[in-house]
Amino acid sequence: MQTLWLSLILSATLAAVCGQALAGETRTAQILDRFGHANQWRDHVMIAAHRAGSMQAGKTLYAENSLAAVEGSIEVGAEIVEVDVRRSKDGEFVIMHDSWLDRTTTCKGEVVNYTLAELKKCRLVVEGTDAVTNETVSTLREMLTATRDRILINLDNKLEVKDLPGMIAVARDLGMTDQVIVKENLWSRQRIDAAHTALAEAGGGFQFMPILADDAVHDAGFAHEVGRAFSPRAVELINWRNGAEMLTATGGPLFSTRMRAEAVRGDWHLWADTYAIVNKPGGYLAGGRGDELAVAAGMPRESWGFWADRGATIIQTDEPKAAIDWLTANGYRVPYSTDVKPAEPARTASIN
Repeated sequence: MQTLWLSLILSATLAAVCGQALAGETRTAQILDRFGHANQWRDHVMIAAHRAGSMQAGKTLYAENSLAAVEGSIEVGAEIVEVDVRRSKDGEFVIMHDSWLDRTTTCKGEVVNYTLAELKKCRLVVEGTDAVTNETVSTLREMLTATRDRILINLDNKLEVKDLPGMIAVARDLGMTDQVIVKENLWSRQRIDAAHTALAEAGGGFQFMPILADDAVHDAGFAHEVGRAFSPRAVELINWRNGAEMLTATGGPLFSTRMRAEAVRGDWHLWADTYAIVNKPGGYLAGGRGDELAVAAGMPRESWGFWADRGATIIQTDEPKAAIDWLTANGYRVPYSTDVKPAEPARTASIN
């Protein structure tokens, strides 16, 4: 009996120590652990906020790719923010989705025709509201600094593969390469080789995520080849919706049983995209099962739930708060230790 009690005490002590160690980790460290060990976290769906996360409940609250949007995404609990990278006329990396400034700033014309000093006079606007913010176009360095040790950042390269080493150099200078995810579309052996060359020049320490789209990649065999070349921690899969056909019933050729098996063998995440594309059908990257279906139509299970049930453990969305709330309420997310609030002291009546 004494041995049993000693064992129980030892187990309780170890559990307490482990719990304290976990609670002592920053949320970013926990996110990195979940991102880097997909097989241990298949029961948790991470959220990537598209263009830093500008929307809530169908309404645009922040300018896209803005520091304000980043703060909003951190506040609601997203694990990743995705931003777009271009160059100014004088060669500085800046955060901007379009090649032109007209849609998202108070300026007009091509980004590449403006120096950084000139871009700093362009104020960001909240699309669809005509609201002009006090924020100007951010540099890559400014955006990375804002996210450092707070949330992972996914850089969508709007330039060439050969520009990746320069972006990584900025992150390396800030000591945060491990928090940066870069990605490129891959569809052929030649494309794999080009990406491999650029990434080798960039050095190690960062995360590379291949993007596979089912207009060019039709089965998991190519994903196996990509996995051998890069050992990624996540692969972004696109199920194109062409025209106005019915919602996908399967997730397309890439969200297959074999692809899920490849993901388990490689210990990498399946990344699905539910965000909207301007002037394209709803769910254009998600077989029709996008954010519009989840929010406007009120059918989140047919969107976010559908992709989670087909193995997606990262979903990129324009609606990070709504997605996190629904996924949490329906058992698709595991709380972080930093999410747990300390218990309030008991309030009992005095007997004195």
